[in-house]
Amino acid sequence: MMDGEFRTAFVRDPAGLRQHPALVLNADYRPLSYYPLSLWPWQEAVKAVWLDRVDIVAEYDEVVRSPTTVIRIPSVVVLKDFVKPQKRVAFTRFNLFLRDEFCCQYCGAKGDLTFDHVVPRARGGVTSWENVVAACSSCNLRKGSRSLRQSGMTLRKPTRQPSAEELRNMGRKFRPGHLHDSWMDYLYWDAELEA
Repeated sequence: MMDGEFRTAFVRDPAGLRQHPALVLNADYRPLSYYPLSLWPWQEAVKAVWLDRVDIVAEYDEVVRSPTTVIRIPSVVVLKDFVKPQKRVAFTRFNLFLRDEFCCQYCGAKGDLTFDHVVPRARGGVTSWENVVAACSSCNLRKGSRSLRQSGMTLRKPTRQPSAEELRNMGRKFRPGHLHDSWMDYLYWDAELEA
C-alpha cells in the first residue's frame, strides 16, 4: 500500500487509530500495571511526547502528520518522572478476582464468577479481604447463607489482603490478547532467562 493510500485508510478507519496503543513504562522501565496492562491510545502518547512528559523507547512504522510535523506513532513510552506505586490495594471486585486468579475458590471453575462472603453477612460476616472470595454462581448458591462447615465446602486457599506487589505479580500471569513485539523486552524483563 502506498503512503498516501495508507494515510487515507488510517484516517478514515477509526479502528485503525485504536490499533496503535503505547505501552506506558514508569521511570524505572517497568509497566505501571500488568493487568490491566498500562496502555495509552496513540493520541495520548503523542500528546505526552509533545508535552515532554515521556521519552519514546520504541515506535510503530506508521506516522501521523500535522501541517508542520510528522511523528512516528510511539509503541513504548517511559515516564520522565517516577510514579510511586500504591502500597495499599483497593478492595474492588476486579482486585478480588485477580487475587483469586479469576477462579472459584470452592471448586476452581473459571468464568461466571461472583463473590461470596465466607462468613455470611446474615451471620455477622463483613465485606473485607479476609471474608470475601471469588465464587462461581453454582457454588455461591450451594453455600447460600451457611457456614463452610455446614455446607461441607472448603476454600482452595486462605483468604487475606494481598500486597500491591503480589497483585502486580499475579497480573503478569494473565497475558493480554495482543502484545506488540516492541513491548516484549519491557513486560517480562525481570523473568528468568531460558538457557
